[in-house]
Amino acid sequence: MGAVAGRPERVARRLRDGMAGGVLSFPLTSFRADGSLDVDGFRAYVAGRLAAAPGALFPACGTGEFFSLDEEEYRQVVTVAVEEAGGRVPVVAGIGYGWAQAVRFARVAEEAGADALLVLPHYLVAAPQDGLVAQVEAIASRTGLPLVVYQRGQVAYTAGSLARIARIPGVIGLKDGHSDLDRLQRLTLAAPDGFLFFNGAATAEIQARAYATVGVPAYSSAVHAFAPEIADAFFAALQDGDRGTVDKLLRDFYVPFVELRDRVPGYAVSLVKAAARLRGLPVGPVRAPLTDPSAADLAELGTLLDAGLGLVGASR
Repeated sequence: MGAVAGRPERVARRLRDGMAGGVLSFPLTSFRADGSLDVDGFRAYVAGRLAAAPGALFPACGTGEFFSLDEEEYRQVVTVAVEEAGGRVPVVAGIGYGWAQAVRFARVAEEAGADALLVLPHYLVAAPQDGLVAQVEAIASRTGLPLVVYQRGQVAYTAGSLARIARIPGVIGLKDGHSDLDRLQRLTLAAPDGFLFFNGAATAEIQARAYATVGVPAYSSAVHAFAPEIADAFFAALQDGDRGTVDKLLRDFYVPFVELRDRVPGYAVSLVKAAARLRGLPVGPVRAPLTDPSAADLAELGTLLDAGLGLVGASR
């Protein structure tokens, strides 16, 4: 099938423009107390994220618990995101597992009106570089949507592999979650002009300045999922070269948040979701195998959230 002629360039241009103007938003997926999908809650939640003017919207990715969604739930999540975005920002839906399963989700995302796809790391097994490239080739040849590949966990491209992947029709960019700046610099040098890169480290703001030094200033923001006031203030300060504000937000909010996040596996999602609930957002609990934060960690999170909002003149 392959990407539709001209679409990758158009989507890449829109994403590039969006990255220059705001953080990339990875919305949480709303569940009810019984674990079922809360479509109405998700619609209201996404509308709130879009009101904060992100550079693009990435539904049903890691923060959105893609791994816990069945195909029909995935269809509803992507459809709502597309409807609420209304063409204002690009919508990039997550796909993953092996290439055959990824293609099934890709078809659903295309039918739902997504602009592009984020290829999440494949399931479980380690693989050689030729296999990593073949995985992307298999997906790209079977979808009409442009692809952004995501290196994290067991997926780590060499410069040679990235050069091959960038030549695959429809592949427009890479999200990096390894934070290996030596490797990342080699990848940016191996890529063709116009290929997109963005920082996808957990709590990416911590490393945003470091990524910018190797030519990757754009980043995703988990904090935008629950406190766009903080995320936007940090982005603006970074853009303006306001080191004092950047340092203060890092020291008094982001670093303590990361220290809390790192206490328990899975807190990179469940802590974000808990913070959203503390603000009254209709996101509900996480699904297993993730667990919601303990009462003690939740209390500490609330104190930290209030402090962070206070730094930017906002409140719960």
